[in-house]
Amino acid sequence: MFQTIFDQIDTMVESALASLPFLVIAAVILAITWIVAKFASRISARLIGKIDLRPSLRNLIETLVRLGVWITGMMLAALVVFPNFSPSGLLAGLGIGAVAIGFAFQDFFENFLAGVMIMLREKMQIGDVVKTGEIHGKVEFISLRESHIRAFSGELHVLPNSILFKDPLEVVTDLEERRFEVMIGVAYDTDLERASKVLHKAVEGVDLVSKEKDIQVLADNFGASSVDFRVRWWAASSGSEAVMNRDQVVRAIKRELDKADIEIPFPYITHTFKEAVPMKEKANAAF
Repeated sequence: MFQTIFDQIDTMVESALASLPFLVIAAVILAITWIVAKFASRISARLIGKIDLRPSLRNLIETLVRLGVWITGMMLAALVVFPNFSPSGLLAGLGIGAVAIGFAFQDFFENFLAGVMIMLREKMQIGDVVKTGEIHGKVEFISLRESHIRAFSGELHVLPNSILFKDPLEVVTDLEERRFEVMIGVAYDTDLERASKVLHKAVEGVDLVSKEKDIQVLADNFGASSVDFRVRWWAASSGSEAVMNRDQVVRAIKRELDKADIEIPFPYITHTFKEAVPMKEKANAAF
């Protein structure tokens, strides 16, 4: 019994020693593959740099170049270690296990394909400000599996690409300028034409508001205690101007309405009684 075990161990050791040179050659091939992939990535980056391409598309091309080099190197290493190995056998094996692999790595392949589609499309590039669900921030990084969105409060959101590809996505900075709006109410006894001119003048005087696009002051609704105006203007869609322009517009509106003695009313509450309330008699009885 022990002799059989020793014979098997000797056979395994001899087999390992016999295959050791091939393992060394395979390791050398993988090391060369790593070097070639690194240089191929740099060369592709230089060549792509001469072409006007989107950053995400450049990242996709560089990733595919590295992936192609690594697949070639790993197949060569496998041919050295396993002489009977052939690409056709590999494809046949993949065909047999495709269903199992698909179920096991469903999320991985879903995010991978979504990452490719995100990199190929023109919208949502690195540097854009986007909104998806409750996440609102700036796109910092896009890879084949995940994307990074930096919230304006500093948090970093790492999102699987499948979420960004399937869920509704609002690209805030798709244009250099976008429209902002604010609601403002004036008292019912106010001359609406005059109020409209005052509001227009207030917004027009703000430096961050675009002077090339129209400012709209629209009487929008009869509120509980005011006539409500919807004030619209255009300003930069990114940077500090996208945050500060609303603050300056609201301040300017309040300042101009105060100068014009136009009231921004508080909510009024009117109590109606079916019968007269004898306030005077009750007050005298109390004394």
